[in-house]
Amino acid sequence: MNARTPPVSVLVVGLGNMGLSHALAYERNPGFAIAGLVNRSEVTLPEELAAHPQHRSFEESLEELKPELCAIATYSDSHADYAIKALEAGAHVFVEKPLATSVADARRVVDCARANNRKLVVGYILRHHPSWQTLIAEARELGGPYVFRMNLNQQSSGPTWETHRRLMSTTPPIVDCGVHYVDVMCQITDAAPVEVRGMGLRLADDIAADMYNYGHFQVLFDDGSVGWYEAGWGPMMSETAYFVKDVISPKGAVSIVMDEGGGEGARSDDIDGHTRTARIRVHRAERGADGRFARPDRDLDMADEPGHLELCAREQAFMLAAIREDIDLERHMLDAVRSLHICLAADESVRSGRPVSLRS
Repeated sequence: MNARTPPVSVLVVGLGNMGLSHALAYERNPGFAIAGLVNRSEVTLPEELAAHPQHRSFEESLEELKPELCAIATYSDSHADYAIKALEAGAHVFVEKPLATSVADARRVVDCARANNRKLVVGYILRHHPSWQTLIAEARELGGPYVFRMNLNQQSSGPTWETHRRLMSTTPPIVDCGVHYVDVMCQITDAAPVEVRGMGLRLADDIAADMYNYGHFQVLFDDGSVGWYEAGWGPMMSETAYFVKDVISPKGAVSIVMDEGGGEGARSDDIDGHTRTARIRVHRAERGADGRFARPDRDLDMADEPGHLELCAREQAFMLAAIREDIDLERHMLDAVRSLHICLAADESVRSGRPVSLRS
């Protein structure tokens, strides 16, 4: 940033775990200046943020402070409306995933960003993670069609289970977390998704009667690729095999390899564990004249990868670059709608008991 270029003023909306993480990223980046923090109730701020006033109303703060950027990290059911209000007020928008709770609303947000010539970035944190970038590049080098095997189960209790219960008031686990991993699938294969098949089960009595806290779905692509994703939240979930990230093709496989249990002391409800990798293993299927594998598996050490706060900092550095350098975000926005479409189709399939076609 040029020394004479003023920082981008940002209004952070929602001060839960992700909102506070993004606020810290803005506070530490000289390209941003926090105009205000918004939360419906008073929260205890970390020392770095304590000097910033807390506001209760998003709409009043938007009108009064006139930020250049709104960072929306509220519950999913408010994402679309808040994003549209911010865009129409002339602000760029960073919004946590999922972009909306319906495909129609997600498309409305994208259309609004286009109409107002504003930047819209969705919080797909794995896109800024060097290990996941490596996984995607190695898998694409193998070539398809692919089998995608991915899950993220979280054994939660206490405050973490309370957070999960609140999230499930609007969004099931296979949508909330699933958009990340479906986005990875779509970055690896350029094929179009054509059908989704889902199933789920309500394993807890203290969630809504029409909600399920365990779900599993399969997605089929038009190049023959297939993928599955599994997500479960709650005190009953197993810590065994809670983290599977595996891509298979006719030429071999690329996998994120975790130590058993994710490493000493690691647990499935550890937020850093959602993105952490120990190493990436690349397996080649070629065999020699004797029928044995022609070369050993190759392990790529990922020991120095960034943690959760550093990844949030990278997301916001990308947001700043998108504004300052006028980066074309058309593919980014379309990908966000596509991954949401797949996950919402999975939810529809769970509830209807039937496959859902994604063909136009």
